[in-house]
Amino acid sequence: MFLTKVFKFDSAHNLVEYHGKCEALHGHTYRLEVTIEGTPGQDGMILDYGIIKAIVKEKVINRFDHKYLNDIVPQSSSENLVQWIWNELKSPLCGDNYELYQLKLNETETNFVVYRGDQIQ
Repeated sequence: MFLTKVFKFDSAHNLVEYHGKCEALHGHTYRLEVTIEGTPGQDGMILDYGIIKAIVKEKVINRFDHKYLNDIVPQSSSENLVQWIWNELKSPLCGDNYELYQLKLNETETNFVVYRGDQIQ
């Protein structure tokens, strides 16, 4: 079974050593979907949404919202950002009956990356 919580944050960035419009400083309202795979426990839940919210807020949102992303992830492509987020969330979102399954990071409504942590690094 899968459980997903959605977050939004606003950030600025630019692509380094890239020649195109995204080499200039610009911003996005990012949409992050965090999906957990697991089995409901005796309480009928995989994981309380409030716990997911607190972890993602501490590990990602508080660090990325209204910030310049290149200060955190120097080459701040969506691909690099989602891998960085995965590394921050993998351990705290792993328990006896659940684990982090997938992240989906949208830069825009039509541009997004999906990551499951199993891709070649």
